Amino acid sequence: DFLNMPRMRVYEVATFYTMFNREPVGKYHIQLCTTTPCMLGGAGSDIILDTIRTELGIEVGQTTKDGMFTLSEVECLGACVNAPMMAVNDDYYEDLTQEDTKRILNDLIADRKSKKGPQNGQSRRFSCEPKGGLTCLTSEPKGPGFKVRDDL
Repeated sequence: DFLNMPRMRVYEVATFYTMFNREPVGKYHIQLCTTTPCMLGGAGSDIILDTIRTELGIEVGQTTKDGMFTLSEVECLGACVNAPMMAVNDDYYEDLTQEDTKRILNDLIADRKSKKGPQNGQSRRFSCEPKGGLTCLTSEPKGPGFKVRDDL
């Protein structure tokens, strides 16, 4: 009513985007990506989901009794190269293993923040570089016109 638009249009937006929560969430909102890259990458999101369920004793869509954690299953979070991954509030945790996930959850239970970004469980990586290191752009680029014409 306030927006002067049909309620269905508001509902469509509120249910499409994962940033809009129609019910209260815990202090730590865990959003686990379960789309194909995260399902197939590294340890796989199915194993990470089972770890979270076991450690926190909740299912997808539930909040722990103490109100600390809410678990959501979401579509792509945009870090496919570092799969599997989860977001906790605004922080991304990538390249997850069961051990990484348990450590992160235990840190949150103790009200500590874990290191964000790629985790060490799947070998060391900086940002979204390949695990084996850079494979291209390893030297200075040639100048304009390189290999365009023989007379240049």
